[in-house]
Amino acid sequence: MTTVIRILILVLAAGFTAVNAQDFQGEAIYRTQRKVNIKLDSTKMSGEMQKQMQEMLKKQFQKTFVLNFDKEQSVYKEELSLSTPQPSVGSGMMVQTLGGGSQDILWKNTKEGRFVNQTDLMGKIFLIQDSLPKLDWELKKDTKYIGQYTCYKATLTREIEVVKSGISINGDKDLSEDKTTKETQIITAWYTPEIPVNHGPQKYQGLPGLILEVNDGSQTVICSKIILNPQNPIDIRAPKKGKEINQEDFDVIQEKKREELIESFKGRGRDGESIQIRIGG
Repeated sequence: MTTVIRILILVLAAGFTAVNAQDFQGEAIYRTQRKVNIKLDSTKMSGEMQKQMQEMLKKQFQKTFVLNFDKEQSVYKEELSLSTPQPSVGSGMMVQTLGGGSQDILWKNTKEGRFVNQTDLMGKIFLIQDSLPKLDWELKKDTKYIGQYTCYKATLTREIEVVKSGISINGDKDLSEDKTTKETQIITAWYTPEIPVNHGPQKYQGLPGLILEVNDGSQTVICSKIILNPQNPIDIRAPKKGKEINQEDFDVIQEKKREELIESFKGRGRDGESIQIRIGG
């Protein structure tokens, strides 16, 4: 069945001559949404305050990203907007989220099989350069429309390590112990062969069509707008700012920084101090 689907998609893709032009470029706008489910000390925070915090955190993770692409390369970065004040939840308590910064730029070259990721880790810019991981997608026969485009379903199954960090409220109930577990993650993607490039948002790629939607179980990334061959040429180049490093070494540094951060905030939260919450990133 997978072979039949792949042949059908290739036949459909061959019909779109405009996309096959040498100077073909495109721009796709994506919006992100993340499930937020945190446990807080109910003796120090009312149900209404917890509900307000959940809503504020959801808004923190509702972002807009732009993917610029041609036949071989793509650049994915956050669409910059005016900064907003950190949300607060009564009693002077401030909620701050920790994760990727607005300076993050991900460049991929699917023909050469490599990427360059400029990322901000606690105020320090790194330039991660490495090979693109091979994603073992399983093509499905399911279809649906996203906007005007017919999309096909694909799934990716992998084992991941999940670190769950708790939160300490006013130092009275310690929820700050880390728990690391292994989980099976099923990622669902929807791609359209009507735009036959193998790009996608974030670190997803490798399907016979532009990926318009991805869901990893906790986060959904969905395309809201596509512009093909825009009037003004798009500059698609790899970022160059930051300390050069490969992905494996960066992961070690990131884990060390995370442990230091969790340790530094254990027991805090007294007298209206801010609560640091790390989700993803």
